[in-house]
Amino acid sequence: MRRLFTDRCPPESVVSVYDSAPHDFSGLWRTLAVDMGIAGLLVPEQLGGAGAGPREAAVVMEEIGRAVAPVPFLTSAVAATVALLHGGDTETVEQLATGSLTATLAVPLSTAPDDAVDGVSRSDSASGLTGRVTSVAGASQADVLVVPVAGPDGLELHTVSRDTAGVQVSDVLTLDMTRPLANIEFSHAASSRVGNTCAEAALAAALQTGAALLASEQLGIAQWCFDTTLAYAKQRKQFGRPIGSFQAIKHRLADLWIEVNAAAAAARYAADSCAQDDDEASIGAAVAAAYCSGVAVHAAEECVQLHGGLGMTWEYPAHLYLKRAKSDQLAFGSAYRHRARLADLVDLPVS
Repeated sequence: MRRLFTDRCPPESVVSVYDSAPHDFSGLWRTLAVDMGIAGLLVPEQLGGAGAGPREAAVVMEEIGRAVAPVPFLTSAVAATVALLHGGDTETVEQLATGSLTATLAVPLSTAPDDAVDGVSRSDSASGLTGRVTSVAGASQADVLVVPVAGPDGLELHTVSRDTAGVQVSDVLTLDMTRPLANIEFSHAASSRVGNTCAEAALAAALQTGAALLASEQLGIAQWCFDTTLAYAKQRKQFGRPIGSFQAIKHRLADLWIEVNAAAAAARYAADSCAQDDDEASIGAAVAAAYCSGVAVHAAEECVQLHGGLGMTWEYPAHLYLKRAKSDQLAFGSAYRHRARLADLVDLPVS
């Protein structure tokens, strides 16, 4: 993964996503999804997937964070795939696993695992879906939208082709354009229901898995920022000596090293407990989501500041990591939301 991103996703290509003529990363995604089989990591072998699990997906997420790669792995191969697997839509999952389709879960990126999702409206099977969903990640890259729908008996999951009549996807200008967001308008759009049971459990599983694995991306961001800043502090000289020899710089780098290693423990425990699918999975995801998001932002801020004037330039990639870290800080719920959820999970009463 790291070699591929080094060759095919250098910073000068990634920064072009902010230009009027951005670099086309669809070929990179095809290599990941089709040639390497990465899109099917969470899909069982009998459905054409790799039969792996969250631990392996966490490795991919960490390298995506390290490269700030603009690929829809989190939205398609994680969130949408987990939702469809729990919902029982094996046909769509098989196509996602082979890379012939890309999907996204049509909820705001900021939705936390225990947030209530209203869903778009559906009067009857003939009228189609009507409603609006804002700030959906990966919608402009997806072939299929996995849409929570407010049905007569509770929440339902439906699949909708992005090219279906009555579906309008409008890109949103955001701080982090490496994971683009879009608003989706449904106007009597035809859809196919996934399964016949309430979809709340499938949606919760998708959001919790997304939050747990996002921590590994945040770890990758923090690790790149620390490694790059440490290397710069060793070679950049001021007053005839490397700036890393100054005590103030040493202290900041030492503190950051401790934070990054703690984030690694939290992220990998979240992925492991998610793979075990035991009672600790919710706790592990909440701990990692609450802690790793802040570490990624802090590491990116230190990277910008300790590089001095160089870190503030557009040509240097530090700003890409800071933007992705800030965006990830709100994805699948803020740190505050996860700390509040953790308090409920461990029965810690509010003082």
